[in-house]
Amino acid sequence: MHIPTHTCRTIFALFCAASVAGLLGSCGRDGSDQPSSAADGADPAPLRIAVVPKGTTHDFWKSVHAGAKRAEHSLGGVEVTFTGPEREDDRAQQVALVENLISAGYDAIVLAPLDDTALVAPVRLATRSGIPVVIIDSGLNAEVGTDYVSFIATDNHQGGRMAGQHMVELLEGTGRVLLLRYQEGSASTRLREQGFVDALAEAEGIELIDPGRYAGATRATAQEAAENLLTTYDNLDGIFCPNESATFGMLLALRSRDMAGTIRFVGFDASEGLVKALADRDIDALVVQNPIRMGELGVRAAVEHLRGAQQEPRIDTGVMLITPDTMDSTEARDLISPDFSALDNP
Repeated sequence: MHIPTHTCRTIFALFCAASVAGLLGSCGRDGSDQPSSAADGADPAPLRIAVVPKGTTHDFWKSVHAGAKRAEHSLGGVEVTFTGPEREDDRAQQVALVENLISAGYDAIVLAPLDDTALVAPVRLATRSGIPVVIIDSGLNAEVGTDYVSFIATDNHQGGRMAGQHMVELLEGTGRVLLLRYQEGSASTRLREQGFVDALAEAEGIELIDPGRYAGATRATAQEAAENLLTTYDNLDGIFCPNESATFGMLLALRSRDMAGTIRFVGFDASEGLVKALADRDIDALVVQNPIRMGELGVRAAVEHLRGAQQEPRIDTGVMLITPDTMDSTEARDLISPDFSALDNP
């Protein structure tokens, strides 16, 4: 079929106009590949960073949140979302949260995996989707630099060793010591427990009682486990618990039996109730992390990675053993009485 020449010219002109309009729609008005809002001088959209803790009920995670918000306020151009499962044993919910954040197109995820195996698949999915992941607090059975950007945490084995060495000192090298473990799949507490066991093994006069009992994710489950152990094992000289909920549950069990302060007791992490028990000498020592620093460095690492800066594969956030005699030092007070003011500043 013959098409008149003037008609061909008209079709060609319309095609060119449409093509140019499409290019302008995808580029800045100056012809750059920046969105038109940026070219007009408007502020670019903030980087959306999701922080996913193991749980949201313990004071430790409130401190992580405060650190993350501190980073948000100081960096600029960053928007932090803090979302996690209520209980620290809800693997399915944490997996679903990460998958939802991937679908929502967040720029980066800062994750404290509550299980070192169950969270591997969603972390790898995030990375394949172009969403970098920074791991905090507890390790993951995956490869740093490939599956995730960086691991920011306490040296948990060293923290456990510090607890064990202090227990040996308290007992002057002899006695029966009970270990209440935290939860299967938790890499951070497993390392603390192993560090404690390793330290006690160096003292020939210490008998370790390790029935392989787990406290579980809440103070209530920890108290129940502690009550059962205190019924089963008598003539105890010392007790170690590797996290806040296990320590508090054991404290409640000891108090219910009028045994608080009569058995040497070393715990891990701090909360208002545990700090008071330390001051009252119902607890002999707390090994304390720096969760505010952990949350802040986690967000910083994610943002700096997005902005092109190389990140260290492993960052140690520090750990300190605090006793009733040292708890009033400036360094100790900074850890056991954290500053939550960043949470009050939207």
